[in-house]
Amino acid sequence: MKRFSQSVDDYEAWLANELQGELVQEDLDEKHRKMCDEAFAFLRATYWRWSEIIYDVRPALADMPQVLSIGDTHLENFGTWRDIEGRLVWGANDFDDAAIMPYGLDLVRLVASAVLAQSDDGISGRAIAELILAGYVRGLEHAAPVILERDHPWLRDKLLLSEDERKDFWEKCDKRKPSKRPAPGRFVEALKNALPRGSGNATPVPVTKGTGSLGRPRFIAYVKEWRGGPVLREAKALVPSAWSLARSGDHVIRTGVIAAGRMRSPDPHFVETGRILVRRLSPNSRKIEIKSDAKTLLNGSMLELMGFEIANCHSDDAASVAAIRNDLRSRGENWLYEAARATAEATERDWKAYRTDAC
Repeated sequence: MKRFSQSVDDYEAWLANELQGELVQEDLDEKHRKMCDEAFAFLRATYWRWSEIIYDVRPALADMPQVLSIGDTHLENFGTWRDIEGRLVWGANDFDDAAIMPYGLDLVRLVASAVLAQSDDGISGRAIAELILAGYVRGLEHAAPVILERDHPWLRDKLLLSEDERKDFWEKCDKRKPSKRPAPGRFVEALKNALPRGSGNATPVPVTKGTGSLGRPRFIAYVKEWRGGPVLREAKALVPSAWSLARSGDHVIRTGVIAAGRMRSPDPHFVETGRILVRRLSPNSRKIEIKSDAKTLLNGSMLELMGFEIANCHSDDAASVAAIRNDLRSRGENWLYEAARATAEATERDWKAYRTDAC
């Protein structure tokens, strides 16, 4: 296993090469600062490292059936959108690192993220693993999008913004100023095509968001008034999954494929085009974050539903589902918890070493 400092250098050189001169160094510096803060943020920021070490930490995971997977699963990789019918939907909403890999990795990484995020007096790691796995098994048997219009009122109540929060959302958009550094032409074109016809021209504005994707260019286009209200679109650069860097060598970007899986009800404005992901932003497109509401994210019902949604993402192919169910029957009771505990410990070791050397 290579030293973490070498791992960082290799990954960032790869990322710079993939972005071909568009690397945003200021945002990469922000990622480095976040990596110092806490082990959970460190996990979010270093998916490439996870990909490098996972088989060293838990070799048996490599033997699991492979399926198109989310890759960078964690507690904050779930949010809401409106589907083609205008319904409010909840589910996984970041597929930048989607790749074909053993199905268990999405589960292990999600449990590990929860173990790292929990407080000392919170739910046990073993209970977290049991809840997520129970949801996953339920999802394999009865996969279906998580539609909030009628079902899951407890989650809908947590996610819908108040009038003051909605007002604040749009006021922040009003305050954004154009950058002195113009957006590359491919982002200008992508955002122009994503805005509704007749909305006029909107100058793309760079934004700094996220954790794992920091360093990639990201822009928003904001139209203050179109047919009675504001419109907002985001475009960010896509690169191949970091899984391909560490493991498979497969450089196909599958972000749009997994998002549009047959057991999901995707956002029609979530579009992969020319190594750019374009999506609609609004107060209806949001997620719960650890710093604002860890209690909800680590609630038993939420953890079970996260496992269920991972199964939705894995259920695009019936043959794969059958293979996964057969494999699960061969695993011991504690395989998920033991794998997540070991990988969380490995992540903490890397984080402590990084904090000592770089923070």
